[in-house]
Amino acid sequence: MAQNADVVFAIVGFPKDVREVFLGPTGALAGSKAGTVLVDMTTSEPSLAKEIYDAAKAKGVHAVDAPVSGGDVGAKNAALSIMVGGDADMVEAVKPLLECMGKTIVHQGPAGAGQHTKMVNQILIATMMIGVCEALLYGWRAGLDLERVLQSVASGAAGSWSLSNYGPRIIAGNFEPGFFVEHFLKDMAIALAEARRMNLSLPGLALAEQLYASVKACGWGKKGTHSLQLALARLSNIDWQSR
Repeated sequence: MAQNADVVFAIVGFPKDVREVFLGPTGALAGSKAGTVLVDMTTSEPSLAKEIYDAAKAKGVHAVDAPVSGGDVGAKNAALSIMVGGDADMVEAVKPLLECMGKTIVHQGPAGAGQHTKMVNQILIATMMIGVCEALLYGWRAGLDLERVLQSVASGAAGSWSLSNYGPRIIAGNFEPGFFVEHFLKDMAIALAEARRMNLSLPGLALAEQLYASVKACGWGKKGTHSLQLALARLSNIDWQSR
């Protein structure tokens, strides 16, 4: 956790960590004076973001939820997309600091709205990654040069950030994390819980969650989300790394 004057930023792993860091007996809120702004950049539960906001407000403290997207590439280049929930004036107050980390900073609405937007982001990625991995698996089995395939499809209608950034890593067999599988599973669990609460059926997300559960079961929970390729290849009795 980094502190700059009266603004406190934190990004941790799981909702239980967020709760401890912000609401614990020795957490950020307990040590904050009136007027402090707490900014949680973890991908976490929208309901927890609202709980932090309400607890902070009762103490004269402000809270903003500001999860990010862009992976390790975006972080290294200070080009993250930051989805922000909270009071408009507080979002404006911390925006210059957020601009040190990201290129796209959008106020999505009240407390929790940033987290809901991040769930939209994760749902998009979850099913998109299945397509990326299955397409490359198909291309390899068909005997194509996968690097040439990317030259054709990455700039067309099928192009995506995931294909352009993770496709070359998959082809090279580099599954080191930009974002951990186990953290992605956490995000999908949050999105599925929220979907149930809103009486939504999201079968694509449910399928992705189960496929990623198999990735973790194979011992790849600390690998990058693109290691889904390894589990999907295994379903066809293919060892992707030794192909």
